[in-house]
Amino acid sequence: MSTRPDTVTAELELRLVVPGSPSLPVVADLAYDLADPYAVRVAFHTGGPDVVEWTFARGLLTDGVTHPVGEGDVQVWPSHSGGRPVVCISLSSPSGRAMFEAPLSQLVEFLTKTYAVVPTGSEGDFVDVEAELALLLWSEPEI
Repeated sequence: MSTRPDTVTAELELRLVVPGSPSLPVVADLAYDLADPYAVRVAFHTGGPDVVEWTFARGLLTDGVTHPVGEGDVQVWPSHSGGRPVVCISLSSPSGRAMFEAPLSQLVEFLTKTYAVVPTGSEGDFVDVEAELALLLWSEPEI
């Protein structure tokens, strides 16, 4: 019987960087699920009923703790804000761009818990390749 959790979650208060204005607090729920061992899901709470979700490679967030990584839509790098270490996460999509600062210690704590569930290099042990291929190859019959 396994006592390892299937998911790891954390709630972080990020700072939305607004050029020319003070940064704004944004609550984000981070989730790591054994069913998708390569990914971390981040749900940004926008203050109303809407929640904006992004999915990142776990390795991208991990690498971004120590050095700049990412190309295109998601970029992550370490920095300092108000004298505190943070991890910057820059997102861009057709509907706009946003940059968030995540507290380094809280992000590292979350990531450490995910690696306790699925260690580096063992992600493939938790993926059912045949089932994933079946999903990719399956198509609706034409009517």
